[in-house]
Amino acid sequence: MKHFIVAGFVLLAHFCSSQELLTPELLWKMNRISGGTVSPDGQFLLYSQRSYDLEANKGNTDLFVLDLKRNKTQQITATPFTEMEAQWGINNTIWFMSAENEGLQIWKMNADGKEKKQCSHFKDLELEGFKVAPDEKSIVAIEAIKVKQTISDKYPDLTKANARIEDNLMYRHWDHFDDFMRRHLFLHKIVIASEGEAIALSGTDLLTGEPYDGILPPMGGSEQFCYSNDSKKIIYTSKKLQGKDFALSTNSELYEYDILSGTTKNLTLGNKGYDMNPSFSSKGILAWQSMPRDGFESDKNQLKIMATDGKIVDLTKELDITVGSFCWHPNGDLIYFIAPKNGTEQLFELNVTSGKTRQLTSGQFDFVSLSVFGETIYAGRQSMVEPTEIFSYTIKKNKLAQLTNANTELIKTLKMPKAEERWIETTDGKKMLVWMVYPPDFDPAKKYPALLYCQGGPQSQVSQFFSYRWNLALMASKGYIVVAPNRRGLPGFGQEWNDAISKDWGGQAMKDYLTAIDNAAQEPYVDETRLGAVGASYGGYSVYMLAGIHENRFKTFVAHCGLFNLESWYGTTEELFFANWDQGGPYWLDVNKENYKKNSPHNYVANWNTPILVIHGGMDFRVPESEGMQAFQAAQLKGIRSKYLYFPTEGHWVQSPQNSIVWQREFFEWLATDLKP
Repeated sequence: MKHFIVAGFVLLAHFCSSQELLTPELLWKMNRISGGTVSPDGQFLLYSQRSYDLEANKGNTDLFVLDLKRNKTQQITATPFTEMEAQWGINNTIWFMSAENEGLQIWKMNADGKEKKQCSHFKDLELEGFKVAPDEKSIVAIEAIKVKQTISDKYPDLTKANARIEDNLMYRHWDHFDDFMRRHLFLHKIVIASEGEAIALSGTDLLTGEPYDGILPPMGGSEQFCYSNDSKKIIYTSKKLQGKDFALSTNSELYEYDILSGTTKNLTLGNKGYDMNPSFSSKGILAWQSMPRDGFESDKNQLKIMATDGKIVDLTKELDITVGSFCWHPNGDLIYFIAPKNGTEQLFELNVTSGKTRQLTSGQFDFVSLSVFGETIYAGRQSMVEPTEIFSYTIKKNKLAQLTNANTELIKTLKMPKAEERWIETTDGKKMLVWMVYPPDFDPAKKYPALLYCQGGPQSQVSQFFSYRWNLALMASKGYIVVAPNRRGLPGFGQEWNDAISKDWGGQAMKDYLTAIDNAAQEPYVDETRLGAVGASYGGYSVYMLAGIHENRFKTFVAHCGLFNLESWYGTTEELFFANWDQGGPYWLDVNKENYKKNSPHNYVANWNTPILVIHGGMDFRVPESEGMQAFQAAQLKGIRSKYLYFPTEGHWVQSPQNSIVWQREFFEWLATDLKP
């Protein structure tokens, strides 16, 4: 018996020694699962899986179906063209978009991938998304149409001119200049050809003559419109504002388009914030997400319903919770949704009749998608040390089971870090959650360098997210202890905590950061002489701010797309409602001058004395590249060791695979120079 025990330990030791550490390259080898919608009869689960070719610098998405009765997974597409917008139709058919033929077109096939047929033959059409009607007699498609004159239109003889003329704001948005197009919704009837093939005919524009989008640009899509159950009406989301008015407001509305009469009416007139993402129950009740305050993009997301008599009820008004993704139960009596809770994203159930809400799950993970049938929820789940896989959650038994294994074999070959929660007291006597991420094979008898991770948003929870760039497990795998506080201004800890950061960017949140790193530095396994601070967006702002107030705590900094000079940023950013809400308005107003002076990092540059890596994208119009240039130039003129990593074609995020690898290599090379793990 002893021989078997010894042999077992030898095999275990060999297995552990053969395991690798997580690397940037391995991140790009991981398959990325999304979606996970159950078929109308509950038999199949449809999801997407995206993989990347690092050498080719591109990715491709295929469709998979899991037979829930047979517990068998089948890949149903395998083309070099990404399949997208996959959705269930009648009799478990699957509708989707693909560029396999004639550009992006709409296709239909069986759940086993057979009998695939092209259902549209659109010419010169920029198709960007669609939904099929419940009766499959029509589709609504997102199509780009031209609404503004270009230089070429005005001066057709100047064929090489590439100038732009602007007479209003919102001429650029997030990562692109206005393309003079708007994303309208078109209703296309479907006819059945003699050979049984479904064909989409030319469409009717739901926003004929309107210079607005039928979705919320630039990131909104088909989740922002839906059919009524009888296929006779279409509900869509639109912010029918232009230029400066669009830049200053978040007031979107839900509109109902009646297919028979061709008329449109506003369903949410009176609510001043976002109204979006409509969905009908099986009983014909409309639900959607709604924010009450105009201009506050991170306001509490409330869940509202409209009964068949037109009465609107706010189901979550009295709950101190913000609602994320949601879906109806097929019985029409229950809504399931995801919401942030204490540094995680959990599943909740809401009874529409009683208004009773209960939290279903708890644990150190995030749910990122959900679909429901019977007593089972099918949900994408991830954590700081696990990429997304789809799980089933049995409601009555409170039981989770993993259904997909897109990365299971790869994860088995890796020695992964461990994340633990820690609650500490802030300078104003409140409790704050800090995620501590420890390197693989962590030894408390050793000394480790530590990184303070500064979250963006600013109202964006430090949850159990698995990122493919700001990956805390990857940082820990490089030998760093990661300290990730849920500082002031994040959801999941009540609305008061979320709202506290507005107009106080450089105040209590900075104290929270310093409290978190000071607490960690007291541990015997943290080397207080090797501390760094890193972050992007508001996290990049935080790094710039900390550089001027840290009193020599940190040995190095990394700031990506950070806000450096709040006055210059206000003059160049695009969605001004965000700047107005969080900064109080323009810097030239007397009432705001003290706020800008107190909270702008550039006013503290005189105290800078620490090496800093500045990273920025040339197509970042939320935080324009000049912010990074100013920070780098200040560091250079002060004689501080500094580097500027610039990506001309990237926006607020680095999305190209090879650019991402450059980002990671430069990031860790910089940290190693000063912190030497």
